Amino acid sequence: MNHDEVDAMVPRWEEAGLSPSLIATLELGKRMARLHMLFDQVVKAELAELGLTYAEFDVLAALSRAAPTCRMKPSELSKSLFLTSGGISNVLQRLTAAGYVEREANAGDARSRWVQLTEEGQRVATAALVASGRAYEEMAGGIPDEIVREAADALREVLSRIGRRRYR
Repeated sequence: MNHDEVDAMVPRWEEAGLSPSLIATLELGKRMARLHMLFDQVVKAELAELGLTYAEFDVLAALSRAAPTCRMKPSELSKSLFLTSGGISNVLQRLTAAGYVEREANAGDARSRWVQLTEEGQRVATAALVASGRAYEEMAGGIPDEIVREAADALREVLSRIGRRRYR
């Protein structure tokens, strides 16, 4: 078995008298945080080459997934991307100024508007998805597919149980 930075923390947790169950949970959390940081770094570097922030990429990708219309309401974007209404508003302003999205009136509800990808926005969204995929493949390069699959499946199981809970 390979060792990582988290393994160096375990003896201190054991000395502090933490239970094996808590130690395993701490290891899980620390490793997930470390993996997230590493993936985040490479993806953000790829996106920066396209002139995008991660939040901008997230919005473009969400709109791109909303095929065939490639449009959503800002409130739907906010909810699906876990961004505040103020945060989504700022991102949409930047994407509108760049010419990647446009807003139009919602004929069904005068209180809301639609946000949709422009043709250029669709092009940039596709390029960003390719760049993001390349970054993920680069990070997982050299890890056998079976190990990646097992880890993804195990994390799904953990998330399906933890993700249902509500915390303060």
